[in-house]
Amino acid sequence: MNIENWGLLGVFIAGAIPWMEAIAVVPSGIVLGLNPFATVIAAVVGNAITIFLFAYLSSNIRQRIINKRVAKGMSGDSPKFEKALKAFDKYGIYGMAFLGPILIGTQFAAAASVAAGVKPFRVSVLITTSMALWASLIAVIMVALDINFELL
Repeated sequence: MNIENWGLLGVFIAGAIPWMEAIAVVPSGIVLGLNPFATVIAAVVGNAITIFLFAYLSSNIRQRIINKRVAKGMSGDSPKFEKALKAFDKYGIYGMAFLGPILIGTQFAAAASVAAGVKPFRVSVLITTSMALWASLIAVIMVALDINFELL
């Protein structure tokens, strides 16, 4: 396995980590000299996996988080999740899909949207599509401006 493949594996894994986001990982991969197209694909696939997981498992995940927070003497919902629900109330599913990747994170946008009553598959497709468009736009801008370090 060459160094670029290891780099793309890192982009895939980082894209799958909540709060890392594909749109944050793509610039890093491109700046380090990874192939922009492959970087976007690896980041988007990694991020999409967790978007689908959060959307389909959000009610179970949310209840576990609430139980842990209450057991520690904290309020039920985390400030991050409360922010996500407020964003959903303000922007709706299309706003969450468009703004979620840059404001609160894709996974929290998916969980908040499902918690607000949107079907998990619809949430997953909309937010993944938006995230892929954001990541692609960032890659296009970076390539157009020739932003990279060519370390590889």
